[in-house]
Amino acid sequence: MEKPEFKVYGYRWVMLLAFMFVVAINQLLWITFAPITSSATAFYGVSDLSIGLLSMCFMIVYIVISIPASWVIDTYGIRVAVGLGALLTGVFGLLRGLLATDYTWVLIAQIGIAIGQPFILNAITTLAARWFPIQERATASGLGTLAMYVGILLGLALTPYLAIHSGISGMLVMYGIASIVGLVVFFAVAKERPPTPPCRVDQEERSLVFDGLKQILRKPNFILLMLIFFVGLGIFNGVTTWIEDIIKPRGFLSTHAGITGGLMIVGGVLGAVIFPTLSDHYRRRIPFIFLALAGASLGLVGITFATSYWLLLASAFVLGLFLLSAGPIGFQYGAEIANPAPEGTSNGLLLLMGQISGIVFIFAMDSFKSPITGSMTTALIVLMCLLVFSLLLSTRLKESPMMTREETTH
Repeated sequence: MEKPEFKVYGYRWVMLLAFMFVVAINQLLWITFAPITSSATAFYGVSDLSIGLLSMCFMIVYIVISIPASWVIDTYGIRVAVGLGALLTGVFGLLRGLLATDYTWVLIAQIGIAIGQPFILNAITTLAARWFPIQERATASGLGTLAMYVGILLGLALTPYLAIHSGISGMLVMYGIASIVGLVVFFAVAKERPPTPPCRVDQEERSLVFDGLKQILRKPNFILLMLIFFVGLGIFNGVTTWIEDIIKPRGFLSTHAGITGGLMIVGGVLGAVIFPTLSDHYRRRIPFIFLALAGASLGLVGITFATSYWLLLASAFVLGLFLLSAGPIGFQYGAEIANPAPEGTSNGLLLLMGQISGIVFIFAMDSFKSPITGSMTTALIVLMCLLVFSLLLSTRLKESPMMTREETTH
């Protein structure tokens, strides 16, 4: 058995926790208005679509900013790039709270926070590669992605409660303070790299950003992975956005929709911990991507057709558990097969697919809705077919060379 010629530092967990805090705060600020749409509509005197724009602007901005953000991450590093994202999140998060009664300023603040989002999210695999050995990177990416789900879950759970007890203005001020705390914590502990790399020399080499982009787009496995992310993240964004409209024609209430969406995120939180850890343990990526897509297909069938509440909740949990666990494993697999392209570039491209498909799927699902009953069954059947197509695509993926090389040293 070969001895590793590198050292791993305990401070990697401090870095990861600080990063996770910033990720969670950013996602909480994104989802803020989704669970209180009707209250916010009355508070600001605007339409439902205007309130929806406060969340939708994150997807639109991401499409524009993602590639430049990845370039900054890969060129200037984690501390500068994530620090910039944390700064935008903190400053505009606080501004949103201080000017909470004015819809125009709140929208401007949301756009500012949205600009910061890709500087944070696109750095997940970069941080894993800079600080963690190859056999821990899916776990690190999983925990980074877990922070996204925790932020969304906190936003869905806390916002209605805080809006009732402190008013929308008070709630936004509290979130603004939290975003400043995230900014301070990150800059207090963030370091660019450990004193020595956590991997072998051949696993550290990186190409220039735009050279890396060209290399990535020539790799068939990465193209297949982009298609899988396009479908998977699009389904997640579409189902979470329209969950109330999906289940209402079957006699469920808006309270049922909130619990169903929350349980899907809880499943995702568990999946993001369990499956990436198993992927690292067994040094395999493809079987877990396949398993995630197969399990998600079953969950989506239940969301589409369930008429009993317990089956709906079970289906939502299964969908979240499998679909959201595919994210961190896919991010890490993408970084490995794209090597020596920078991690920020591969991560950004995959997230970009999800933002584009999110917008497409949200509008397409609405257009497929039955004008008589409001049913979204037709749209969901189309999504099921796309998910099965992604499952078939995953069988054509080849295992990460970095993982197979690592296995030969053990």
